[in-house]
Amino acid sequence: MNKKHIIVIGLGGVGGYFGFKINQTNESSQEHTISFIARGETYKKVKEDGLTLISPEHPNKQTHPNSIYKNISEIVHPDLVLICVKEYDLERVCNQLKEVITKETILLPMMNGVDIYDRIRKIIPENVILPSCLYVASHIKEKGIVEHKGKAGKLIIGRDPQHLSASIDWVVNIIKDSQIDFDFKDNSLIDIWTKFIFVASFGLVTAKYNSSIGTVCADSSQRAEAAEIMKEIQLIAAQKEIHLGENIIDKTFEKASTFPPETPTSLQLDINSKKDNSELELFAGAIIRYGAELGIQVPSTQKLYDELKAKVK
Repeated sequence: MNKKHIIVIGLGGVGGYFGFKINQTNESSQEHTISFIARGETYKKVKEDGLTLISPEHPNKQTHPNSIYKNISEIVHPDLVLICVKEYDLERVCNQLKEVITKETILLPMMNGVDIYDRIRKIIPENVILPSCLYVASHIKEKGIVEHKGKAGKLIIGRDPQHLSASIDWVVNIIKDSQIDFDFKDNSLIDIWTKFIFVASFGLVTAKYNSSIGTVCADSSQRAEAAEIMKEIQLIAAQKEIHLGENIIDKTFEKASTFPPETPTSLQLDINSKKDNSELELFAGAIIRYGAELGIQVPSTQKLYDELKAKVK
């Protein structure tokens, strides 16, 4: 395989974890060139000390990329770009990427959300974009240091629906060589929507009540609100010919019951600490936009969206 230039944009919980694994493998093999993009203190810390991952898999280890840049505009000839940013940064990042990618560059958004592919496709119409979803319990401990807890992070990655025959074996091999736990599927959309029906419904309801995953399962009114949101998501998915199964709502509550009852959600934490930015648009905004596009009423999501908007004003 030719030497590839791999870019990791964003060194938060996701980019820090997966970027660390890819870079650590490459540090010894030098098979590819890896560049990180980071801002402010993170840029300074990683440039001086490398990226640190605290994890049961890699206890307190550092890894140093071939290059670290502050700006996307500094990238030259990227072959694979891992987009690991917050959803509210996605359009800004894609508009900057548009100026530096070639027509051969493959984009791998490592972001949870059902509209990520469509939003990138609007700005970057031709390139191969690999729809994915991921499961990892990791967060920024401090700038340049990411902490990972629990079992190994998992990546589910699929072919680009617009470029089904694109040659992406080399991307899959890089992920495999990095000892990342992953599943490759021709169609990853069912996995993406199955994850979304869980994170969106529980995120929105826990944010409204400042409750926990366990409380939503146990409290009859919170559980009913979550189920209504799940029904609206299921209707949208079905209209898009993504069939989640008749028992998806029961299965989602079953999955939720496996979490420690006091587990918060990231949307709940952001809304109730009145953070300027949150995943409200990623969850409720996406449901409302798809509902409007497809002529599907989503009153439960709209009501919660309006209440949460008012809460953070």
